[in-house]
Amino acid sequence: MFQLTQLRCFVAVASELHFGRAAVLLNMTQPPLTRQIQLLEHEVGVQLLERSGGAVRLTVAGRIFLREAEDILRRSQAATLAARRAMQAEAGSVTMGFIPAASFTILPQLLAFVRARLPDVHLVLREMQSVDQIEALGADRIDIGIVRPFAPRSFSACAPLLREPFMLAMPLEHPLAAQDEVPLSALQGQAFIEFCPSESRYLYEIVAGQLRANGVAPETVQTLSHTHSILALVDANVGIALVPRSAMKLRYANVCFKPMANVTGLDVELHLAWRREGRHGVANTLRELLQGAFPAAD
Repeated sequence: MFQLTQLRCFVAVASELHFGRAAVLLNMTQPPLTRQIQLLEHEVGVQLLERSGGAVRLTVAGRIFLREAEDILRRSQAATLAARRAMQAEAGSVTMGFIPAASFTILPQLLAFVRARLPDVHLVLREMQSVDQIEALGADRIDIGIVRPFAPRSFSACAPLLREPFMLAMPLEHPLAAQDEVPLSALQGQAFIEFCPSESRYLYEIVAGQLRANGVAPETVQTLSHTHSILALVDANVGIALVPRSAMKLRYANVCFKPMANVTGLDVELHLAWRREGRHGVANTLRELLQGAFPAAD
């Protein structure tokens, strides 16, 4: 396989169309330059340059190869710079996972904050469910993640970023919409849309646990995995639902939101997760900055 040195020699000759000038440009003598071009043509298997007397010109294959060679050299330089920047504390690329719900809660603020504080950090975003993010952290496919609380893992650590209460979402004409606050007991017998116990287990267990603890049994009419889907059914008068307060940012014409009265423990969290032994300098800097800037708050 050809080497980057051979590509640099070829690009220099192709640019100058003169071996002598290319040799000066590369700070080398002409015989080794000629040898590098010969080795390259042997590896590629085609003639790239035509030599006639003192004149040099590109063959058809040489013109095509030149574009690819220049691209390879650009990418090799970019890769080198990226690797060096990754070891710096305030520059480089960080891959961040996030759950869909974060896109209308903390993610917009977080992105604006990072751009302002760490302008040389490039965030690569990956939308993933919490369980997939934890697996990706373990496999070193992402550097940090925004997740729902999860069972402890030996390779990962986490800290709360956001805590918010559940709100009751209902159609505008629903009788409970007239109240300033709604007691949990008012959900008894109501047509209720709940989170799926398998795909949204964290949210489901919070709501179901509170309902059980208070002896309240609404009539479940649908179970769905995502907040926006639940609100779409509320908007269609299918039922009412308990959703995180940040869902109020999703605008549905026929949906209103009311806080719950005299309920403790009916709130939800988002956590920042990372590898315990992460050696990525800029990822560590970003994580520490976010922990300080976004302490969990109601």
